[in-house]
Amino acid sequence: MEKVIRDGKVAVLYSPEYGAGWYTWNQCNEELLFNPKVVEMVEQGKVNQINEDWVKENLGIDDVYCGGAENLHIQWIPQGTAFIIDEYDGNESIELLDDIKLIA
Repeated sequence: MEKVIRDGKVAVLYSPEYGAGWYTWNQCNEELLFNPKVVEMVEQGKVNQINEDWVKENLGIDDVYCGGAENLHIQWIPQGTAFIIDEYDGNESIELLDDIKLIA
C-alpha cells in the first residue's frame, strides 16, 4: 500500500468533524486512510470533488461512502508509530499508542 511520507512522517487521512467519518464509516479500509491521491486532493483544497464516482474512478474502490470527504484533514504521524482512529458521531480523532493510558 502506498503512503505519502515526508520528513519521516506519514500522512494519515481522517475526518474530525461531526456528521460522517471517512475511515471508520468505510469498513476501516486502510487504502482510504493513506491514499496518496486523496492526500493530494486535500492538500490542493479539492475535497469537494471527492465523491463515490471519483473514488471508484481514481482508486478503484466500488463500495465507499464519501459523507466524511468534505471534512478531510491530514495528520502527519512519525513513521512506524502505532495509532488508532477513534470515532464518535462521525467525528474521527487519531490517538497515538504512546498517548493511550492503559489500565491493567
